Amino acid sequence: MMNIKHQPFFIIEEVEKHYSEKDGVEVKYVLTSALKNDTVPVDIYYRATPHPEFGNRYFGLYVNPFDGKVMICNADFIEELDVAMIKDKDGEWHYSQHRHHMEPFTYISTEGKEETGGIDGGRTYVRTLGMSNYSTFKVKDGGFTEVA
Repeated sequence: MMNIKHQPFFIIEEVEKHYSEKDGVEVKYVLTSALKNDTVPVDIYYRATPHPEFGNRYFGLYVNPFDGKVMICNADFIEELDVAMIKDKDGEWHYSQHRHHMEPFTYISTEGKEETGGIDGGRTYVRTLGMSNYSTFKVKDGGFTEVA
């Protein structure tokens, strides 16, 4: 199991419980990421069976930046996107949520010093500061698979 540093907008346990009870199937948090609008990240959740009315297995929750209302969207598109992650000095994976989100992390330099780095770009591009060796993953069936 990967130890991933997430920064969700909503309380994961409450959302999982609410939608699992409402829909009668287990719902689990996957990550927070922008989808087609690469600057609006959404908390993405997964269910193993397609929603009976809408047919999607992933849904996203986000706060509309224009009116502050909580919105829900189909997030099946997440399986088409790459998720670049970088591992910090403690073995925790970090990712950027969207194009303008720099996610900081701490790593040990080749000289043995503790340094601060970052990963940026969301699903749009990958830019790292400090360490350059990141890994690329795909979301599949609610989990992460490393891309060769």
